[in-house]
Amino acid sequence: MAEVAALMRVSNMTVYRLIKAGDLGAVRVGKSYRIREDDVDRYLASRYTEAG
Repeated sequence: MAEVAALMRVSNMTVYRLIKAGDLGAVRVGKSYRIREDDVDRYLASRYTEAG
């Protein structure tokens, strides 16, 4: 979770909210979540906007 949050430059809670909302794909393993790098890349690409 901390790795994904650092990569996206958001807090851990924001990552949990994205998972709960269904915006970011994740698999629950025990009490923690596993997030594939492809899912993070896909989420960031879908939210990308060009400034200016």
